[in-house]
Amino acid sequence: MITLCIDTAYKYLTCVLIKDDEIIAKYSKECFKRQSEEVFVALDEIFNAASINKKDIDAICISEGPGSYTGVRIAMSIAKTISELFKIDLYTISTLRLYASNKENTMVLMDARASRAYVGIYNKDEILLEDCALPLVDIDPKDYNVIGDGELIGKDNVEIDIPDAFLKTKYLWKKVDKIAYLVPKYLKESDSYYR
Repeated sequence: MITLCIDTAYKYLTCVLIKDDEIIAKYSKECFKRQSEEVFVALDEIFNAASINKKDIDAICISEGPGSYTGVRIAMSIAKTISELFKIDLYTISTLRLYASNKENTMVLMDARASRAYVGIYNKDEILLEDCALPLVDIDPKDYNVIGDGELIGKDNVEIDIPDAFLKTKYLWKKVDKIAYLVPKYLKESDSYYR
């Protein structure tokens, strides 16, 4: 089974081809606010590197957010189109959960602007804090390893390998049954006050 994975929700553009349980081609680089300009070049690059025709993929997986409003919609629009066009399964995963990549004692933090951040805290498979939006002053980094925008709370960032993260979190992907109804995972500001 060949799966195409795409993440454009944050400052990276990541496209990965996974055959069964092995990465066979990948493209991942920082290109904040330029993902839409580079995504099709990246897709061509990985399909050529793997010598695979785009029609040969069996499934697609994307990060569903939270993240950049435009960024999340780029991957989602591409995935929905490919899924419908080729009649293949579509899967999603939370951007924060993807970036945590089943690491121990990990906080994923992404700038949500207006002195807020999207936050998720994980310890391997365990969710310690569900994805939410919080004011920066309410975020306690404790002794967590921070992935993302740690500088917002005075922490260094742990580097991540997003292509590898897609593979490591494969068992967490959620199949989308009604593709037409799939929408990005945007965390409403009011949600942060109930957590």
